[in-house]
Amino acid sequence: MPSRAAVEAFVAQVLSGDHVGAIADWYAEDATMQENQDPPRVGREALMEGERQALARAAKVETELLAPPIVDGDRAAIHWRFTFTSPKGVVRSFEEIAWQTWRGDKVWRETFFYDPAQTR
Repeated sequence: MPSRAAVEAFVAQVLSGDHVGAIADWYAEDATMQENQDPPRVGREALMEGERQALARAAKVETELLAPPIVDGDRAAIHWRFTFTSPKGVVRSFEEIAWQTWRGDKVWRETFFYDPAQTR
């Protein structure tokens, strides 16, 4: 079960723009990430590589926390907004809820819930 301090430290690292580092530091080796109902991606190294690729497609990414994280037992819910600026200057914002299951002080399972229309 994570402490509130651990979840807040994770959030702070993501807000600093260190998305890949946050995965390296806060996710279990066998962690999974899942977009809505898509099949999950498995393994910290694969999650880090996927994040690197997503970030490489943008010229700039701004991250906002829209509400304080909710922590209850081994679960945390985080409401994020990400604003991506493409290399051509197109700006798109994207909101999601990250539903996490922690194992100790590491994220073990994570599902992102969002409206896919935001990605079009």
